[in-house]
Amino acid sequence: MNVHLLNPEVADFLKTHFKEDVSRLILNGSPFPEITTKELAQQIIGLQKSENKLPTWFSTKGIYFPPKLNLEQTSSESTAKYKASLFSGENALDLTGGFGIDDYYLSSTFKQVTHCELNTDLATIASHNYKKLGVSSVEVVQGDSIAFLKNTNTNYDLIYVDPSRRNDNKGKVFMLKDCEPNIPALLDLLFEKTQHILIKTSPLLDISAGIKELDHVTEIHAIAVKNEVKELLWVLKKNKSTRPLKLVAVNLESDCPNPVSLDMQSLQNAEADYEEPQDYLYEPNAALMKLGAFNWISEHYNLKKIAPNSHLYTSKSLIEFPGRIFKINDVIAYSKKEISNYLKNKKAHITTRNFKENTAALRTKFKVKDGGDIYLFFTTLTNGKQILISAAKP
Repeated sequence: MNVHLLNPEVADFLKTHFKEDVSRLILNGSPFPEITTKELAQQIIGLQKSENKLPTWFSTKGIYFPPKLNLEQTSSESTAKYKASLFSGENALDLTGGFGIDDYYLSSTFKQVTHCELNTDLATIASHNYKKLGVSSVEVVQGDSIAFLKNTNTNYDLIYVDPSRRNDNKGKVFMLKDCEPNIPALLDLLFEKTQHILIKTSPLLDISAGIKELDHVTEIHAIAVKNEVKELLWVLKKNKSTRPLKLVAVNLESDCPNPVSLDMQSLQNAEADYEEPQDYLYEPNAALMKLGAFNWISEHYNLKKIAPNSHLYTSKSLIEFPGRIFKINDVIAYSKKEISNYLKNKKAHITTRNFKENTAALRTKFKVKDGGDIYLFFTTLTNGKQILISAAKP
């Protein structure tokens, strides 16, 4: 950690130039003899990535940013706030503290948070930033968190962990046992020190596989931000109840940010009704889709599903819905000639669901420019018939 980067004149330079192309700044060299161009670039990239993802860090004077990879792997403020809202208590332990976004928000719901981080530089940066952010209830511990856990006599109200999703060869992994730390192998140790465990994983992790790897799972939260799934949260309790596994889908920073809750039994037993497009079209948010709640959506919201694999829903009357809602204007059988005439000189947004061609190919084939107020859905009905649904926001 180069303390010269915290000088006021350097901070002014970074704020002035942070929107500029980093490669050009590197070519120009560093105007500060104590600071390398690489160090300047790291801070500029940090400002660029934090402006929207971490606005508190972006706007706080004296913040020191870690390398790009650490910023990409860290939680956003909106997802960290959501995690913190799930638990409260006297003390929490984070086994993989990282840049410290999650612990900053956990400190608002726990009296004391212990932040463990193996990387010395990252631990130093997190400790520095907590002081700049005015947080005194987070203790940063540099070292092996599992060794720390084995040696402590403290029992925690919550143990939180975000296992590294990369193996020794820097390749992405999709099983928890291949992450670091190996949580499935450590569950007995963790439950010696807590009753509650919260695990953050990549949305790429298959939910069924995760349930098989872990024991004591009571809740799974799929968290999307602006309809892009960012993470899965796994809540484990030592004394697991006999109630069905709870599933929660939340789409933060959207028109429908309120969580949607269901349970695994309802999801597995739900049956969908099918019907061709009626007056309104519904596209579920990405978090609900990640949970695989396809039939449950039809049953719970009393909507007709267009086809088993299309995951679009329809109704004659407008309802409130956790996703995008459209008024159907036209339904056209898939024919190059007919659709070409219909779309001639039109701008539109294109979506495909269970269709033989992708969005890019369709846009090229029908010479449709992106934009406008028309929304096109290319999809397939239950009988195999391919159609185009033209719709607009209600």
